[in-house]
Formats: sequence, structure tokens, C-alpha cells
Amino acid sequence: MTEQAPRTEDPRRPETRRASSLVLVNTGDGKGKSTAAMGMVMRSVARGWKVAVVQFIKSGQWKVGEEKAGRLLGVDWDVGGDGFSWDSEDLERSAELNRGVWQIARQRIEEGVHRLVVLDEITYPINWGWIDEQEVVDAIADRPPDVNVVITGRDAPARLIEIADTVTEMVMVKHAYESGIRAMRGIDF
Repeated sequence: MTEQAPRTEDPRRPETRRASSLVLVNTGDGKGKSTAAMGMVMRSVARGWKVAVVQFIKSGQWKVGEEKAGRLLGVDWDVGGDGFSWDSEDLERSAELNRGVWQIARQRIEEGVHRLVVLDEITYPINWGWIDEQEVVDAIADRPPDVNVVITGRDAPARLIEIADTVTEMVMVKHAYESGIRAMRGIDF
């Protein structure tokens, strides 16, 4: 391991301002995009915020730990996909389900009730042309002032990155799946 000297200069900006809300994008090929968003869900709930998670792609048959914990904490949780695209027997039906999920997400954003709205894996249906990219960008850009939005998924479209305040790209250095290890309950879902 390479030793590094501790930081001696203060990295903080001398002048900062408060924002009423933020747009955050977690993208990239590495693990942790949705996991990081769920960390924000926990922080927001702890601050007394009303929170909504809207999951694209995933079906209600997935029993993910985050959903169970979120619901127990009062998070509004919407799931509407039908699973991995490569498992779909009817991609047009998958597209239609995701368009329906987008309508729920759009309502969650526009109604202004939730201080945090997570759009989990929304980049996929945007990139596949299932939901209109400009419509998503407009809904997020025109959101009520106190609504924070977190976007997750690989290959985030440039227009989403452009309107975001914070963009994090997860990079895969090594992943257990690459060596043949299945996803683990409690770690991966």
C-alpha cells in the first residue's frame, strides 16, 4: 500500500450558498448506484423528509431489502417494471410498464409532497426510447423548489448530466460476479 501524506490545506470553498434542492446522478458501470441512492433515502428519512422511491425495470417480484426497510420507515415505494430486459418475453409490454412507472414518477415530482424522489434505474428506459428523455429532463428541471431528485443507472444521458448538480460515476475495479459469484441477499439485494 502506498503511503500518502495527510491533507494540510483546507479543501472547502470559502464562499458557498444554500440551494433549495439538488439533482444527483449516480451512473457508471460499477456497483453502488442504487445503494448510494438508498443511503440518501436513509438520511432524508432521518431528517423527517417525505421520500418516494420509483423503481424502473425491477418487478414487484424482486424482494429487495431496501424496499422492505423503506416501507417500514414510511417511504412511498413504487415498482412497475417486469424485470431484466433479457428475461422479457414481450419488450413492448416492458416498455409500456415503464411508461406507466414514469407517469407515477412524474406525479411524485410535480406534486411537491416529497422532499426526495429517487428515480432508480430510469436511465435504461430513457436510453431504450421507452420514455421520452426531454419529458424527463423538463419534469426534473421544472420541479417544485424543495424537491430533490436522485437518478440512477448506467449510461446517464448527457441532458440529465447537464441539469444535475452532482454526478458520480461508479467505476468497476473488480466485482464478485465476474469470478462467478452470485448476487448475495443482504449485500446485493
